[in-house]
Amino acid sequence: MVSGAAWPLRWWLILVGSVLTAVIVAGGLTVSGRGAPTDSAAGSAAGAASLRLAGLSVTDRRPERSDYQRAAFGAAWTDAVTVTGGGNGCDTRNDVLARDLVDVRRAVVDSCPDAVVAGEFRSPYTGEFIVFRRDRRPGAVQIDHIVPLAYAWDMGAWAWPQTARMNLANDPANLVAADAASNLTKSDQAPAEWMPPNRGFHCQYVTQFVMVMAAYQLPVDRRSRDVMAQVLRSCGA
Repeated sequence: MVSGAAWPLRWWLILVGSVLTAVIVAGGLTVSGRGAPTDSAAGSAAGAASLRLAGLSVTDRRPERSDYQRAAFGAAWTDAVTVTGGGNGCDTRNDVLARDLVDVRRAVVDSCPDAVVAGEFRSPYTGEFIVFRRDRRPGAVQIDHIVPLAYAWDMGAWAWPQTARMNLANDPANLVAADAASNLTKSDQAPAEWMPPNRGFHCQYVTQFVMVMAAYQLPVDRRSRDVMAQVLRSCGA
């Protein structure tokens, strides 16, 4: 099992992009040099998340809405958003693949003039090494919403304007490339119900989850709040 501090720097750079920049920098996150972040950087990120978690509104349980539709968050992976990467000429899926994969090869496709057509990575959810080929089982690599869209909908996004929902759905701070099996198993479950099998990714997973919820001013269900608080304490928060 890979420890949280051993994950490559690019995973932790997710935490300082898009909506997370202000809240994490304000909390004192720094990343030193190249390679893995220092333990103090990981601890600082967890500490900032712990403070944000304490400030989230809490509901006793997740509301049981039955009206969620993916279409309410706009066309999948649209570039027509105002978060980081929006309007750059490439769809969000390609943006995330370019960020999270290594040894990439690129080509022109309809949705992106510099698309990733091949690459490799280790799924943060399992540690499994995966080779990506656009022309061979491209679905083996999926882009997961850290905060599931259905969960966000239930917790209040149903009342947002569609532009805000589109931003959440395409915000790189809320996205990570992952293996298909984990993404399908997770589905729309909150942290109280599902955590990545790779325990070494728990600190970053919870940090991202909390920071996105805080940035978009969403409440959290009580059980998930308790689970995430326990994880953050184990991260040195």
